[in-house]
Amino acid sequence: MSQFEFELHHRDTSTSARRGVFFTPHGPVQTPGFMPVGTQGSVKGLTIDQVKATGADMILGNTYHLALRPGHETVRKLGGLHAMSGWEGPILTDSGGFQIFSLDAINQVTEEAATFRSHIDGAIIRLTPEHSIEIQEALGSDVAMVLDHVVALPAEKDQVEEAMARSIRWAKRCLEAANRDDQALFAIVQGGLDETMRIECARELSSMNFTGYAVGGLSVGEAPSEMYRITAATTPELPETKPRYLMGVGRPIDLLESVARGIDLFDCVMPTRNGRNGLAFTDTGPLKLRNAIHREDTGPIDERCPCLACRHSRGYLRHLFNTSEMLGPILLSLHNLTYYQRLMTEARLAIEQDRFGTYLASKKDGWGMA
Repeated sequence: MSQFEFELHHRDTSTSARRGVFFTPHGPVQTPGFMPVGTQGSVKGLTIDQVKATGADMILGNTYHLALRPGHETVRKLGGLHAMSGWEGPILTDSGGFQIFSLDAINQVTEEAATFRSHIDGAIIRLTPEHSIEIQEALGSDVAMVLDHVVALPAEKDQVEEAMARSIRWAKRCLEAANRDDQALFAIVQGGLDETMRIECARELSSMNFTGYAVGGLSVGEAPSEMYRITAATTPELPETKPRYLMGVGRPIDLLESVARGIDLFDCVMPTRNGRNGLAFTDTGPLKLRNAIHREDTGPIDERCPCLACRHSRGYLRHLFNTSEMLGPILLSLHNLTYYQRLMTEARLAIEQDRFGTYLASKKDGWGMA
């Protein structure tokens, strides 16, 4: 077996959900799976052991931010992202392509490169596909992403088509620039909300020898129904024997709806960002712990949850947030990441037992979305 292998173990009979395992040099990733986001080499507020305790197999790091601070050569000298952070499992790094979208006011995109002004000190940064790969090889992640061109949605058809075509050309340049045998390269399908463009892009990229394929450029302002529609149109065009990754998504319902449409991997800042702001995810919907109703509540967030936060009462957690104690955001981040991993564990079992459609319906009912 090569250093990277995707084993597809089972397909759900009532949906397009898939159960598999993605093998990497730093260990296996059970799919469907969720990757906590460690933008700057750290999942905010949590130790590596705490992240592992949530059930995570793989985490994500950000090429753009790590290239700025501490610098990719510094990361290399510190032994790579694994040694620097202490995370022994698989790591995926994004390419910096999302910053082409998110830093739109301070960048310029040409065929050759994307040029940025650093959000930190205004310094000029020129990111080519080749340089993105160079940075990611220095970081030493298990999976590197190609540099792609993301546009905000909705957008004019010509703009979306130009970005999609450029993403294909940049993907080829990334493939030609890659040198590490111990680092997989994932391509990214673009095409906005146009099914025809998405299919064209998926087919073009599928003809190239990538280890995995991502669906990018979604969850950037479009309605969830549009995201589901595009995901459903795209996944059948991707290789059956390669992992499929939906980038930057999302809410618990988005994860499960996308699993039903054939997605294997996810990442999102939502569980930790919401946790830092006092919101806990539960099977009955989001819980706002700052609300006065929890002031004297002696019960946990979730009696079934094994996380550290659920050893405490809702009243105590509310107190931590209302007094700006740093323990509050830490505990809720732990809870939310644990909740996401529990969802993925339950989803995998439901797929194995050919009841994913029923499982999805029961979750939607609990969340009041039936």
